[in-house]
Amino acid sequence: MRVVLAEDSVLFRQGLARLLADVGITVAAETGDAAALPALIAADPPDVLIADVRMPPGHGADGLDAARLVRERHPDVGVLVLSHHIEAHHAIGLLGDDARGVGYLLKDRVSDVAELTDALHRVNAGAAVIDPEVVIRLVGGRNGGRGGALGRLSERERQVLALMAEGRSNQAIGRRLHLSPKTVESHVRGIFERLGLPVAADDHRRVLAVLTYLRS
Repeated sequence: MRVVLAEDSVLFRQGLARLLADVGITVAAETGDAAALPALIAADPPDVLIADVRMPPGHGADGLDAARLVRERHPDVGVLVLSHHIEAHHAIGLLGDDARGVGYLLKDRVSDVAELTDALHRVNAGAAVIDPEVVIRLVGGRNGGRGGALGRLSERERQVLALMAEGRSNQAIGRRLHLSPKTVESHVRGIFERLGLPVAADDHRRVLAVLTYLRS
C-alpha cells in the first residue's frame, strides 16, 4: 500500500512515517501544507491519503478541506483524516453522501499500530472507518444522550453500535467483544429496531444507515 502523509507537525509526521514503514506501508510523499496537497495527489495518486484536520496555511480545517477536494477529484484514493479532538461535524462533513473509502480517527489511535494499519487497509478496501469515540459523541448528540434513543440501548449494544459504525463485520465485532455470532446478530437486530433503522445484510449499507440516522 502507498500513502501520502499531510501533517504540519514534523515530529509527528516523521514518527508516523516510521511506524508505517515498519509494517510494510510505503510513504510515497509527505507535506506540511494543505495547499500543496491537491497537486501532490494529482502528480502521483496513492492508495490512501492520511491528512490532519488542522493544517497551514490557515491553521483551520485546511487539511479537511483539502481531503474533501481529493475525494472529489480522485474518488479511487482512500482518505483517512486524523484529529486531536472529537469534532463530530468534521466527520459528518467528510463523509458527505458517500462513506466509501473514508476514515476519521483521533490521533490517539495512531499509537496503536495494529488499529491504524487495520483502518488504512479497510479504507483502502472501500470501507468507512469512524473512531468509536466520535460515534458515541454523534449518537449522544443526535439523541440527547442516555435520555434519548441511545438511552434505550444497553451498554453492550452501544459498544456494538460503535464497532458497527466503524465498518466492522459481525464476525469482527464478535472477536473484539468476545461474543458468539448469534449474540452479535441479536444485538444488531435490537439496535436497528430501537433506532428505527432498516436491517441490511450488506456491511457497507449498515454503516450508511447508521450515519444517515446520525446526520438526520
